[in-house]
Amino acid sequence: MAKAAEAFRTISEVASDLDVPKHVLRFWEAKFPQIRPMKRGGGRRYYRPEDLELLKGIRRLLHAEGYTIKGVQKILREQGVDQVKAFAHITSADKTKPRRGKADGALPAAASAANAQPKPANSKAARAPAPPAQINLVLQKAIAELKACRRLLLDEAEPAVESARAGRG
Repeated sequence: MAKAAEAFRTISEVASDLDVPKHVLRFWEAKFPQIRPMKRGGGRRYYRPEDLELLKGIRRLLHAEGYTIKGVQKILREQGVDQVKAFAHITSADKTKPRRGKADGALPAAASAANAQPKPANSKAARAPAPPAQINLVLQKAIAELKACRRLLLDEAEPAVESARAGRG
């Protein structure tokens, strides 16, 4: 028998619904103070429907959208819980941007977040991968620099080799 939509859920039910282990939910509670399940005697957690919506949004941002924990914390801090809850209802067909194209950290338009703030640029995990064209350009510059270094080293090494040969013979 299925529970009503407004019924409280145990950690096992929420973990099963979100397809994440229970320890991940406990970890998220520590990282996101906005998640506050009701606790009964013995420390048993009961999640409200609003908690479940928030958890679904967090899961979507972390797992499907590629955000870091710090990135989601920043969204919660700057834009509020409702913005993250909006992600609970987004399906993969609703996404307007591919995951790799999200270099600025902006939220997809499907979540009505045109005013989203970018992720911190100083965090390695927060950076999106560079497009292949940029990578090729950087690699070409690095190769050219290495070739120039090699020429310099070989030019300096040749007189030393010649003088060593001259000293032997």
